Amino acid sequence: MHDLIFIHWNADPVIFHIGSLGIRWYSLMFIIGFTLGWYLFKWFFTREKLPTSLLDPLLMTLIVATIVGARLGHCLFYQPDYYLGSWQGFLEIFQPWKGGLASHGGAIALLLAMWWYSAKYGRKNDFDFLWIMDRLVIAVAFVGCLIRLGNLFNSEIYGDVTTLPWGFIFERNGETEPKHPTQIYEALSYLILGFILLGIYKFRLDKTWRGTFFGLFLIGCFGMRFLIEFIKEPQVGFEETMALNMGQLLSLPFVIAGIALLIYAWKKKIPARVVHPEPAKKEPTHFARSAGK
Repeated sequence: MHDLIFIHWNADPVIFHIGSLGIRWYSLMFIIGFTLGWYLFKWFFTREKLPTSLLDPLLMTLIVATIVGARLGHCLFYQPDYYLGSWQGFLEIFQPWKGGLASHGGAIALLLAMWWYSAKYGRKNDFDFLWIMDRLVIAVAFVGCLIRLGNLFNSEIYGDVTTLPWGFIFERNGETEPKHPTQIYEALSYLILGFILLGIYKFRLDKTWRGTFFGLFLIGCFGMRFLIEFIKEPQVGFEETMALNMGQLLSLPFVIAGIALLIYAWKKKIPARVVHPEPAKKEPTHFARSAGK
């Protein structure tokens, strides 16, 4: 194996320092992702004649939900014994730079946040929960790609040993054998999924039913996540004794939900595009009717 040429990876996760504060690649990817999402939603809102003033509360809701949900997901799904077992662990829940973030927790938090957002702003602007989710998942696919690239710069959540020529030796972690760069596998799968959904939105919006984008995203994103997990190293110790790891167990309900959504969309046949009601025509006044005689 060692006679083959592999990729020796020893990237510094910190781009530069401002005083004692280190600016990390992972943080930069988050910022780029949310900025890209804001511009995508500006296009969605403009194209479907919705007020762009709704973008600022949407962005703030997304940022808070993503960070809080992903952090709680990591703490509660992967290491509850540590984070709930002592005051020191409990306080570290509020220190996301100590530990990690879990995409499944972020996904659950986004669902709850978008339910609140659509309840607050949707009725008066003619959209609902499924409408906002159909557009959100397009942005999330591209953000997910960028976040996985951030994981690559952090030299984390990579795969098992491989003999493939694109295997990465993560030297920063003391690895001496090439591993599957599963961060790149996931990033590419999210990128392809994002372009597929974006293409459907751009060219087939008027022939698509509401819930279709959301359903396709859940199947594509978490289906690929389920498969890639087979070649990932366990993130925590207890996963070594499980037939399916925690990431796979958490992915299955999302895949099932995606299939159910496609069936729902096909049966209900609600247009994917926002439908603004026609303004009611005013009845002529008694004076106008009299003058027309």
